[in-house]
Amino acid sequence: MAQLRIGLAQVNHTVGDLAGNADVVSTWTKHAVEQGCHLVVFPEMILTGYPAEDLVLRPSFVQASLQSLDELAVRLADEGAGDVAVVVGYCGRSGRNQPTLGRPAGEPQNSAAVLLNGQVVASYAKHHLPNYGVFDEARYFVRGERLPVVRLHGVDVAMTICEDLWQDGGPIAAARAAEVGLVVCLNGSPYEQDKDDVRGPLAARRAVEAGAALVYVNTVGGQDELVFDGDSLVVDATGELVARAPLWQEGLMVVDLDLPEASSDMTGEVAGMTVERFLLSAEPLAAYAPVVPGIAIPLEPAAEVWGALVTATRDYVGKNRFRSVVLGLSGGIDSALVATLACDALGPDAVHVVGMPSAWSSDHSVTDAEDLAKRQGLHWTLVPIATIVDAWRALVDLTGLSVENLQARVRGTTLMALSN
Repeated sequence: MAQLRIGLAQVNHTVGDLAGNADVVSTWTKHAVEQGCHLVVFPEMILTGYPAEDLVLRPSFVQASLQSLDELAVRLADEGAGDVAVVVGYCGRSGRNQPTLGRPAGEPQNSAAVLLNGQVVASYAKHHLPNYGVFDEARYFVRGERLPVVRLHGVDVAMTICEDLWQDGGPIAAARAAEVGLVVCLNGSPYEQDKDDVRGPLAARRAVEAGAALVYVNTVGGQDELVFDGDSLVVDATGELVARAPLWQEGLMVVDLDLPEASSDMTGEVAGMTVERFLLSAEPLAAYAPVVPGIAIPLEPAAEVWGALVTATRDYVGKNRFRSVVLGLSGGIDSALVATLACDALGPDAVHVVGMPSAWSSDHSVTDAEDLAKRQGLHWTLVPIATIVDAWRALVDLTGLSVENLQARVRGTTLMALSN
């Protein structure tokens, strides 16, 4: 058996921020070097952000991604991490230059690369492209047909990307035929309630099918309408859970694995893919004392959902570069919950709450709202709307439900004015 220390970089990224995302890779690779990792794995399309959607249809963006990848390889070596194999996701492109009907312009591919000693030494393109639910990858990407197997410290390692685990055949079947000792899977797997109960059994099943340990690294953070929960994990070749990272937390999970020494040199066509080989280091490492990995305790259902809401709110505000938020606080439970969520996500100094009582508001609703704002340290403003509503009613004869709707519209207009 051969030992390998692997760092699972469960990190956040920003779509389109190539420089900022490269900084993220650099920072967490340094942490991995400090902890003696031999291999570091980052999430799906970490360099470009995920989902990049229509950005990948711009040839200039794909070219910038490729250039950033080359520059990152050199940078990591210059920063003292050149002898650590780093697997990063990025946007690549196929070798086909001729435009083809039914294929995305520019032939972009959802790709992963191994960086070592200042170079891009191997690359893989996602084979199974999801085209359901929130995914539209068949529109954006060209599928890959190659399975590169890299021999690192005497262990054969294959790469896969997210949907490659969720569909039968392809990379997992090819990895088994190639007799790899380790499969790494880069993921941008969005959160759904109780999805962690699905990922674990799926990873275990694919590890058994591949006959190899499986390292599953997921993004954590919010991006537009999606939120990613992390939940990175490691299972051995029997499907036994070895390590699991917590939900909603960035971090580097370090795991030592005893893996079979490489013995196969098989190349060529198998399971609809072409197996290729890349020799990085043939000899196993000298024996060392392994670290003991942890298995995160599952969150209670309410805490899991709250983590999703906080993470999504925090990153939507932050990644859109908003400095603060403004919301109405009525004294009722709905707005109290939203204010508390905003406070947890952004901190009290970034949350401005506005009480907008009308002629029908009770005194205690106003005092309840003000009390909550003070207890949480939020910015509190009182803007009574009775005179505004009366001015409207003096101009237009309104009764019943129309008056109630008018109050809501006045409150919305007031909040828009204050937020600007």
